[in-house]
Amino acid sequence: MKEALHKIKTFFQSVHFKKYAKRFGIFILILIGLLLLACGGLSLYFNQNKTEIIAKINTKINENINGKFHIGDFQYKFLTGFPNFTLALKDVELKDNKWNTHHHTLLKAQEIEAHLNVWSLLQKEINIHKILINDADIYIYKTKDGYTNSDIFKPKKKKTPENKSKPETTIDEIDLNDVHIIIDNQLGNKLFDFDVHSLKSKVDYDGDDWNTDLFLDTQINSLAFNTVHGSFAKQKELKGTLSVSYQADKHKIDVSTKNLKIGSDSFDIVAYFNVGKTNSLFGININTRILWSNASHLLSGNISSKLNRFDLKKPIDVNCDLKGDLNVHDDPKIVVQAVAKNNELTIPDGRIDKCNFRGIFTNNFKPKNGFNDPNSAVILTRFSGEYENIPLTIPQVVINNLEKPIATGIVSSDFDIERLNQVSNEKWIHFEEGHAKANLKFQFDIVDLYINKPRFIGNVDVDNASFHYIPKDIHAVKTNIHLDFTEKALVIKQIAYKHKKNTIFIDGKIDNFLNLYYDAPEKMVVNWNIYFPNIDLKQFLGVLASSQKKKAILKNNKRTTISNHLRTVIEKCVVVIDIKADKINYNKLTATNTTATISMLNSKLVIKNGSLQTSGGNITFNSELLPNGKNYAFSSNAQVNRVDIASFLRSFNNFGIKSFNPNNIKGRLTSTANVSGFINSQGELITNSMHGKLDFTVTQGALLNFEPIVKVGKFAFPFRDVKNITFSDLSGHLNMRGEQIDVNNLTISSSVLNIDVDGIYSFGRGTNLALTIPLRNSKNDAKLASKAERDAVRERGIVLHLLAVDDGGKMKIKWGKKGDK
Repeated sequence: MKEALHKIKTFFQSVHFKKYAKRFGIFILILIGLLLLACGGLSLYFNQNKTEIIAKINTKINENINGKFHIGDFQYKFLTGFPNFTLALKDVELKDNKWNTHHHTLLKAQEIEAHLNVWSLLQKEINIHKILINDADIYIYKTKDGYTNSDIFKPKKKKTPENKSKPETTIDEIDLNDVHIIIDNQLGNKLFDFDVHSLKSKVDYDGDDWNTDLFLDTQINSLAFNTVHGSFAKQKELKGTLSVSYQADKHKIDVSTKNLKIGSDSFDIVAYFNVGKTNSLFGININTRILWSNASHLLSGNISSKLNRFDLKKPIDVNCDLKGDLNVHDDPKIVVQAVAKNNELTIPDGRIDKCNFRGIFTNNFKPKNGFNDPNSAVILTRFSGEYENIPLTIPQVVINNLEKPIATGIVSSDFDIERLNQVSNEKWIHFEEGHAKANLKFQFDIVDLYINKPRFIGNVDVDNASFHYIPKDIHAVKTNIHLDFTEKALVIKQIAYKHKKNTIFIDGKIDNFLNLYYDAPEKMVVNWNIYFPNIDLKQFLGVLASSQKKKAILKNNKRTTISNHLRTVIEKCVVVIDIKADKINYNKLTATNTTATISMLNSKLVIKNGSLQTSGGNITFNSELLPNGKNYAFSSNAQVNRVDIASFLRSFNNFGIKSFNPNNIKGRLTSTANVSGFINSQGELITNSMHGKLDFTVTQGALLNFEPIVKVGKFAFPFRDVKNITFSDLSGHLNMRGEQIDVNNLTISSSVLNIDVDGIYSFGRGTNLALTIPLRNSKNDAKLASKAERDAVRERGIVLHLLAVDDGGKMKIKWGKKGDK
């Protein structure tokens, strides 16, 4: 290595090298001198022939245009563009012949540099190899009748054999800096507006064909294929290199580019534009991987305004294909395809996690209906995800007519129902366990991009569900539900419901379900068939409780969700229940073989055609029950037929009567009642609340150890059995007025004596009963054959007239008749 360096050093210090170095330096100096001399000569030539050169430029340009070309000033730029001759034109304007009509200047530039071929110039020919345009405005305008100011350029004359050898004037290179370009197509209703920071293009010619690699750095102010709907990529920076080629025989420009930057995203684009006078078709195909929000902001306003209501967290693969005609008013045909994998989709109604789909958007859903919003559609295939933690699978969903969108498809789901707890922020129901499967064909409107009135055909199966219905404080366990949605009805095939110690089997049907559910839930009639093997009725009174607080919350909601709409329907719909129960318990009452038809509307319960067996007899009834504050208001008309009176009274806590208890009486009760009153939240009768009429008859009756009678009988009837009084007749007519009861014609025909009672009995203060008591022994009256005979002897002998009156809350017996003070 040292030896090599030494040889090199020796060579540079040799006389031979110094000799050639000196000659090379002289050559460079001579070359620089010649260059300066040439430039000076060109400057001298320009100054001497300035008028002729400008005239030739104007002539050359004007002979190829139909308009006016104006130069404010010009100058020669020394050494710029060497060896070409560079001429800088100042304040350049180019107008077509109809400028006075539309006032759009085709070209207005502060400066245009033209690099002219020196040798052609010396031969007095103009050959422009490069054009530089700085600080300029270009406005290409097409009127509604098809005229354009770019037609300023005259068509080329066909070459004759004698001038075929002459080369045409060509521009080999174009350079634009800070140029504002507008293409305003009134005929096609299109507007393209660009601020070109830099554009560089070197053109290669092949006859009339050419191609170039065009570097572009610009801002898109408008890329509107239909100005009514707005611009694509508005206010986005566009930067990259495009391969552009022109085929003269087809009048077609082809464009392709890779990694073209639009905003912060990269795009691969292939496009073509037909520029013939009768053919203005174009096509643009775009490939990219982009965030949903970024892609939406690149689209026109009519599309992005809808897409902005959605979002995907991760980038998606997108292909966009646009095809149209620059001379047509309508939008181009737009087809957008996208693929999302394991993404997070945000929609106006919520969020879908673990989202996968292949999507297509087209504005030409039906080929013969044009390119517009009513004929637009979004088609999603292989869709899967979790909506509010609920897994969904949709093989295909079509959303068509984006003006009034309608979505159709088939959805299936298979999940544990505890996931439903996350569907609603309003905690009106809480699921604890169970499993659900659904397979539904759906259709729903989309109003302001929200799901509206979804309609389903298919089935839903729920097994072993346990839940707490909070407004009614209902707890259910191991409930099975099988629903079948049809076009005409919702069929409830089977519900097996367990509540505390009760089991209920339910099936039913809701006619016209899909229409009434949304438009008139108050007209919806839910027909249930319910079978109870064994039920405690008091446990179900809470089902009727209203939840005013929750209702107020629903009124304040700005938008009805699926969850709160379902709850509204539950509150408003009419429920008709045909009940059959083997055994019903209510307080101390046990009923068997019970049947009834129950209607529920707005928490009101109406019972019709009720029938049950209890206390050795049967009862038929019609009733109504309605929540009233903390209590329940009821009204009922009932027919009681031969029930055991003691057992019956025990079942209803003796109706609040304190003066005797069920152990004091026996017999068979037959009664007709039309009464109303209140039951408390524990299901107990509020005795002093009852109003109405009650007629009754007791057969095979007996009064046992009734203290008031025993006290009187001990002195008045010492030889009669007053502790065990049997009745041949015990009947009466009662008018209940809350705390007081009007006793009318209460007739007691017994083995000890006969008593007739009229007056007022009070559960509190105010009792005033008139007792008519014949003292004769009536023991043998029951042996008389007819009622007329018994009535004839009823009041023979001495008759006592007594009053049973209230005395400080206790019953007091004294002499007197009805009406005595």
